[in-house]
Amino acid sequence: MTTPPFARERLLRVALPFLLFAFAVAIWEAAVRIEGIPPYVLPSPGLVLHTLVTDRVLLGQSLLVTLRTTLEGFLLAAAGGVGLAVLFNQSRFLEYSLYPYAVILQVTPVIAIAPLLLVYLQQPTAVLVCAWIVAFFPVLANTTLGLNSVDRNLADLYALYGAGPFALLWNLKLPSALPYILGGLRIAGGLSLVGAVAAEIAAGSAGAGSGLAYRIMESEYRLNIPRMFAALLLLSVAGIVIFYLLALASHLALRRWHESALAQER
Repeated sequence: MTTPPFARERLLRVALPFLLFAFAVAIWEAAVRIEGIPPYVLPSPGLVLHTLVTDRVLLGQSLLVTLRTTLEGFLLAAAGGVGLAVLFNQSRFLEYSLYPYAVILQVTPVIAIAPLLLVYLQQPTAVLVCAWIVAFFPVLANTTLGLNSVDRNLADLYALYGAGPFALLWNLKLPSALPYILGGLRIAGGLSLVGAVAAEIAAGSAGAGSGLAYRIMESEYRLNIPRMFAALLLLSVAGIVIFYLLALASHLALRRWHESALAQER
């Protein structure tokens, strides 16, 4: 019984990254053992996993702090970005007045903003604001683009039948903009984690914090490099999980009607 081509392609898509990762880890382990590299320079993958197990309570608590900040920043960015984009679509005056300030927030490096926020806000609030700042603009920009990209012929047809602004927004513009919105949310999910980590690093430099980025800073100062790698591994896994959860949500929302999701089903 032969395997269908699309099934083989899906199998390769899943298997190849894991095989490449396993190959890289094997080379890493062999290099550490053969060269006798000390753990404070480069720990072996086995030692990193051992540290992950032995420090699971401390790292787990720090992971929860970072994930909570990431989730709160993402939700605020999603609500604020979509809501403000809707207002922009309904009022050009608001768009022309406020959009440049959103661009300023996007182009200003968050690592430069974080120390200033830590001066005026409590540490958890400052970290949350940084996560929101980084994740906000992709949602706003993508949603604004989606709402402005509605087929004008369909919009004229709605107007011809007497549809009001709310009916036009709810029944045509938002469904048409949904792929753009979901694309912005996928980007924002990872960026909210980046913003939280950047702010935690700034807070760690000031001697405050409890998230994973703070543990990385703390491990660096104490030359506990295996814990540093273990915390970095948790951050990477968290980012991957966030991306694929949002990608799955996007696929489930679009799979019955949008070409981007239908192509993946073939």
